[in-house]
Amino acid sequence: MGIRGEVFSAKTTIGKRTYFFNVKENRKGDLFLNIVESKQHDVSGFERHSVIVFDEDMEQFLSEFQKAIEFIRHHKDQG
Repeated sequence: MGIRGEVFSAKTTIGKRTYFFNVKENRKGDLFLNIVESKQHDVSGFERHSVIVFDEDMEQFLSEFQKAIEFIRHHKDQG
């Protein structure tokens, strides 16, 4: 790729929260996912939280993420 930094970005805004899904490239050319939640506050501006998932961790991350989603859906349906 040769482009350092952000190579792909997608976002969604839900209420006061915006979620960014950024694919970035490090100095070695390795790609990683940076998930950012940005929440607007009345007085102080924005609060940001970030999670980085490296390529070698992606499959296990997605597997466990899917389990968490299934758990929430299952308990929501029972609720």
